[in-house]
Amino acid sequence: PASKDDIEEAQRFIHDCVAARKPTLIVPDKDADGLASGVILQWTLVLLGLTEHLITVHLVQKGANIHPDSERAAIARCSPSYIFVLDQGSRHAPPVIDDPAHKALVIDHHQAETEDFPAGSQHITACHSPPVATTSLLTYLVCRDLHADISTKCDWLAVMGTHGDLDNSFKWESPFPDMATTLKQHTRKRLNDAVSLINAPRRTAAYDVAGAWKALLDASSPTELLANRTLLAARAEVNAEVERCTHVAPKFSADGRVAVLRIRSAAQVHPVIATRWAGHLAPAKLEIVLVANEGYLPGMVNFSFRVARCAKAKEPAVDIIGVLEEVANRTADPSLRERLVQSFARGHKQASGSVVPKDEFEELMAVLDVGSRMS
Repeated sequence: PASKDDIEEAQRFIHDCVAARKPTLIVPDKDADGLASGVILQWTLVLLGLTEHLITVHLVQKGANIHPDSERAAIARCSPSYIFVLDQGSRHAPPVIDDPAHKALVIDHHQAETEDFPAGSQHITACHSPPVATTSLLTYLVCRDLHADISTKCDWLAVMGTHGDLDNSFKWESPFPDMATTLKQHTRKRLNDAVSLINAPRRTAAYDVAGAWKALLDASSPTELLANRTLLAARAEVNAEVERCTHVAPKFSADGRVAVLRIRSAAQVHPVIATRWAGHLAPAKLEIVLVANEGYLPGMVNFSFRVARCAKAKEPAVDIIGVLEEVANRTADPSLRERLVQSFARGHKQASGSVVPKDEFEELMAVLDVGSRMS
């Protein structure tokens, strides 16, 4: 999943953290992959001897990442000596916090270049070692050999996180590790149902990521998650909102490559709807499905891109991030790319998301000439 040197450096960082016996902060992303990687890491630290009262988790606010001043201040208030940033995406940025004494390790798999990490941090990423492992799987493989109990205690978490990001029908074939025993013990259906439940709270209007984290940290198997009332209530709420929003009619870019659906919801249902429509729409020229949510954050548009199923076999492969950059660069106003917030065009080449101010989003839609073509 990454170079041998990077894996060994990450393992040394974990050992140093445990040996230091100092306040440690875990900052996982909000989805199944991010939360699973955080739980794997916490169990590893505890099994290696770091007492639980020294470990704190910080969950970023709705629509945020670790980089805004408000989040950096919240992280700093925890006074951590060691910080683990998991699955948060990668960006060239100032240090995670201003305290020069802190040490930070970023574990990630999103597309990134060498400089695309907080200053002064150590990092390990799977993005340059195809086929790209998820953050939870990378974390599991970094931690697996550090303690004899990690394989049996955390294997199902790595499978859940991987299915959450790479599809619930993912085939565990070489060079990915053999998870046949895990899949047989817990069953693919239970694992996938658990992914759906863990992803639900962060999609609700209330953004109850804390509820998902607690459920996952307290569980010893995916079966326990299937009866969790907090998770079940969140999934019911999200399912109802997806059903309300999913029937909007798509409009197409002038060249027919992009289908755009616009919704308004306080819930994070745009990725779910994008995935659903990407599997159904099949015009000859279609490559990408974009679902834009104008109701998630005030004054902003959150949107999700997915490669249409009908375009997944194309050569060369559809590169969503490349398409986003291309669209931004085609605008008549050269300042558009500079005005876009830094979370634009982030994620994966096959599944990406962005958040931009509403006016800038309309400029992007004008470049695409959305609506001039029926289908």
